[in-house]
Amino acid sequence: MITSEPVILNIKAVGLSNEQFYQLCQINENWQLEETAKGELLIMPPVGAISGNRESEFNADVVIWNRKTKLGKVFSSSTIFTLPNGGKRSPDVAWIANEPWEALTPEEQEKFAHICPDFVIELRSRTDSLSQLQEKMQEYLNSGLRLGWLIDPQKQQVDIYRPHQSKEIVELPTTLSGEEVLPGFVLELPVF
Repeated sequence: MITSEPVILNIKAVGLSNEQFYQLCQINENWQLEETAKGELLIMPPVGAISGNRESEFNADVVIWNRKTKLGKVFSSSTIFTLPNGGKRSPDVAWIANEPWEALTPEEQEKFAHICPDFVIELRSRTDSLSQLQEKMQEYLNSGLRLGWLIDPQKQQVDIYRPHQSKEIVELPTTLSGEEVLPGFVLELPVF
């Protein structure tokens, strides 16, 4: 079956351990896999060139800021994090402050680290379901996310997620601030 949308398999009854999920990802290294907190295995199609370029640019912006501040670690979309709620998620861009990252052992850092990023960017591509991305952002919030941006070129808007606050929606073009999570970080977003 060829599809441009994610394939969702309910594997809750199977009960994959963290190690089994890790091995599944290693065996199928060309697949982009995630597991939701509800026990669903997601097999995502690759993104197109436009989305891939945007994702790369956003990651570069965070890396450049982080190289100047040295406040944490930046991770690409190929990084999977094991969230406290059980989800195994891969944000398009992720950042973790130094202190929680350095609290992990080298072994924990090597595999799918058991930690929620402090900051994430999710970029909606044409193959992404908006409701699935919104659920993913909620999983991050439930796991300790401090700031998250869901950038949606199709709707020309950004959903901003913060703990204990309602989601804020801003229209494009806009300028986003890293607030106290990424102090001094600013992202200029045009109309896409």
